[in-house]
Amino acid sequence: MTVTGADQDATGMTARRYWWWDRRRSVVLDVGLALVSALECALEGVGFAGDAGLPVPLGVVFGLVVGSALVLRRRWPIAVVLVSIAVTPAEMAFLMGIVSLYTLAASEVPRRITVVLAGMSFAGTLIVTFVRTQQDVANAADGDFRPGPWYVPLVSLFMSLGLTGPPVLYGLYIGARRRLMESLRERADSLERELSLLADRAEERAEWARTEERTRIAREMHDVVAHRVSLMVVHAAAIQAVALKDPAKAVKNAALVGDMGRQALTELREMLGVLRSGDAGGVGERKGSVASAVPLAAVGVAAAAAAAAEAEDGPCLADLEALVGQSRQAGMVVELSVEGDPVACGPLVEQTAYRVVQEALTNVHKHAAGAKTWVRLAHRGSEIAMQVENGPSDGGAADAGLPSGGNGLVGMRERVTALGGVFVSGPTDAGGFRVSAVLPARPRGVS
Repeated sequence: MTVTGADQDATGMTARRYWWWDRRRSVVLDVGLALVSALECALEGVGFAGDAGLPVPLGVVFGLVVGSALVLRRRWPIAVVLVSIAVTPAEMAFLMGIVSLYTLAASEVPRRITVVLAGMSFAGTLIVTFVRTQQDVANAADGDFRPGPWYVPLVSLFMSLGLTGPPVLYGLYIGARRRLMESLRERADSLERELSLLADRAEERAEWARTEERTRIAREMHDVVAHRVSLMVVHAAAIQAVALKDPAKAVKNAALVGDMGRQALTELREMLGVLRSGDAGGVGERKGSVASAVPLAAVGVAAAAAAAAEAEDGPCLADLEALVGQSRQAGMVVELSVEGDPVACGPLVEQTAYRVVQEALTNVHKHAAGAKTWVRLAHRGSEIAMQVENGPSDGGAADAGLPSGGNGLVGMRERVTALGGVFVSGPTDAGGFRVSAVLPARPRGVS
């Protein structure tokens, strides 16, 4: 059976070829058949030489040459069949005729050529058998054997069918089976390649999901920690400034710092608890990187669980007043205005709106100490608009020296665009800064 291209590629240079044979076993088989066929034709060549009036050695050599042609059956099956048909009148090469017809039928030769050559072989065998049988019957006419007129045609037909039909039918069966096996092997190779591609794609999607989840967690941690710690730093600076002049105010600010620290720790614990509740796959990844790739389903479940749980337990628009109050307690002048009738929004939308305002106020604390700030929230039917604008920094206000990682605006933009909203930020003509965002109240795919 022939091997497929994939098998040939796999074997590479280790698969040794012997001329037109792929395997050593095929060489041994064909050489053995050729020797047997040459011996048969040599013996039959003795009778052929006697009938044709030729020298016996010439008939033997002719038989050896004819029989040896069987060794070429895999390389040139049509030529071998034609040789067997050509020597049919000499009544030799029966083995070569049977084997060559089988090889022709099992090969990739077009079926019409196989049918034509098989028909020629059948006709030649029928004619020779008919003549020889009729001669034998005529020679035996003086004896007791007296067959009817049907005997010679029937015997000739059966002998011709017996020498032609079985090898052709068996060769067709083997050829069809061989092609079926090669087709199944190619389909198996194709399926294996497709499965490999699907596995690679699933791994890429899992890695993308893990990256997205890490980004989301980093964004949440930044929003929670940065705002609380920024207020704590501002209050600590105020305590340092008034500790000696106004001890009562210093004590009040110290209490605020403690409250904010406890709130920050509470929010961090809640977030870490959500992550642990959906982190079964992540634990396996930390304990060992053997299969290392966390299944896509596990990553998706963990991400969805974390996002859903935090959206349910996270801040909402009703907490904006308290958020603004915290900035006022830190010394910022903030005005909050709400326009329109509140509409039902998903928890993730409300949390995103809250985080945008929170981060914008944090940036004011960092970059515009003492600046007056306006927080505007507008309900517009199917969408919510928010804007945080601050004036120029008050040069007389003490700078708390808060560090900036440069991720605040990036995180806000990612949050808003992920819900299909619009985010715009930039300096104002008055020397301040403005952050604006518009969110759909019910974004698609978010409940």
